[in-house]
Amino acid sequence: MKQVDIFTDGACQGNPGPGGWGAILRYQGREKELSGGDPNTTNNRMELSAVIESLKCLKEPCQVTLYSDSQYVCNAISRGWAKKWRSNGWMRNKKEPALNPDLWEELLQLLDRHSVKTVWVKGHAGHPENERCDRLAVAAAERAKR
Repeated sequence: MKQVDIFTDGACQGNPGPGGWGAILRYQGREKELSGGDPNTTNNRMELSAVIESLKCLKEPCQVTLYSDSQYVCNAISRGWAKKWRSNGWMRNKKEPALNPDLWEELLQLLDRHSVKTVWVKGHAGHPENERCDRLAVAAAERAKR
């Protein structure tokens, strides 16, 4: 399988509010930047959208190392929380529904296709790709306001 590095970030101006996401896909030294936004969304939805849209770009099953500053995304994937929420009818526990089940369902289908390892990176701490993804996400959030 091809080995791909994916870096993602989400941003929201207000939560909810206008939001954006940014991503960098890296394969054999080549990079592709992606971004998108939504006029009324949340930060977590933008974090998820960045991962989903990145994985959708891969034309065949790949070994992916996903770098994200979202513990929500990293933990729900690596610790199996999202799969558990789905098996529990999108409930986090007996009283609390899981948030963003539509996006988690789409992401889980993509995770079944690819081998994904998550790496949490501290946000706004000088990580070059995370900083670039943040700039892409903020710019997409600005465009989403219009």
